[in-house]
Amino acid sequence: MLGRFLEIGIATPNIRASVEFYEGLGFTQAQTGDTWPHPYGVLTDGRVCIGLHQSRLDSPALTYVHPELAGHLAALERLGIELATVNVGNEVFNEVGFRDPAGQPVRLLEARTYSPADRSPRETSRCGEFLALSLPATDFESIRRFWEALGFVAGEEQAHPYPHLPLRGEGLDLALHRPQLSGEPLLAFHYPAMPRRIAQLREQAPGPLEPPPRGLDSRANALLRSPEGTALLLLHGTAGAG
Repeated sequence: MLGRFLEIGIATPNIRASVEFYEGLGFTQAQTGDTWPHPYGVLTDGRVCIGLHQSRLDSPALTYVHPELAGHLAALERLGIELATVNVGNEVFNEVGFRDPAGQPVRLLEARTYSPADRSPRETSRCGEFLALSLPATDFESIRRFWEALGFVAGEEQAHPYPHLPLRGEGLDLALHRPQLSGEPLLAFHYPAMPRRIAQLREQAPGPLEPPPRGLDSRANALLRSPEGTALLLLHGTAGAG
């Protein structure tokens, strides 16, 4: 329904600082095209792609590619989705946008805006293995139904490596967490020996390390803040453990 996952689009006021931050964590740049008029870069760890936009962008924006996008609008509307952005035509780069019930922005584009990087998903970054984009949500049920209608598969609520409801998707996994844990979206990473990685990052971190969200052990977990303000949650353990 959504198409092929492209990137988590993130606005940044200083794309050079943001690119250097992710490169310092071991991410690899992908070759971008000239689709956007603003400075644009893509960084990947082999599992997730982060699109950095030096422009005004509601972010993080889940971005997918759906060919023949103009003909797909009716299918979205049949699901009850209210389209906030409709920019389609012969003389424009086709794009539509909408939000989930909690306000999470989603973008569908007509075509790719970068070339895939030659990097294996087994080659993790200094953050560990990407787990999911975790979104704050008060009403898990309505948001679960929304994403399931778009092709995601919900699992059972998990306690480890942090309390969340997993939503498995093609190309990108999401998770829902309670606002009491964190009121902002989190790029969640996990690793069996995360305390050792956190210790290394404290010595050579490309950005400030903060205590983890409430309820998580600060000796084994941490938040790493990017220059544009993105929160990277570094978790000790593996998905589905416990």
